[in-house]
Amino acid sequence: MENVILVIHLILALCLIGIVLLQRSEGGGLGMGGGGGAVSSRAAATALGKLTWLFAIAFIGTSITLTVLAARESATGSVVDRLGEQPVAIETPAIPDASDLLPPGAGDAPLEQPRAD
Repeated sequence: MENVILVIHLILALCLIGIVLLQRSEGGGLGMGGGGGAVSSRAAATALGKLTWLFAIAFIGTSITLTVLAARESATGSVVDRLGEQPVAIETPAIPDASDLLPPGAGDAPLEQPRAD
């Protein structure tokens, strides 16, 4: 059930982004005006506004539903409850001695060349 609501939530998010991008700019923040030309009409703006509200309300509804479902599943305990538990022991590998790191014969007496008698 949670996956179905999550898919609907994602589709609503994409629809909300698309419908906001389709709306006419009112020329707010950057000083760029949308202008009131013959192409734009007030009826289309109110229809897009109503559709935006519909998608926004549905998006908030699915957000609250997902939050309630997640809270219900995690009702078994909180992170603070788990702080008192004993930590899990992690085995660390043994550190080799320094003699293991040297090449063979480096720590021993110098190697003698065999005599050819």
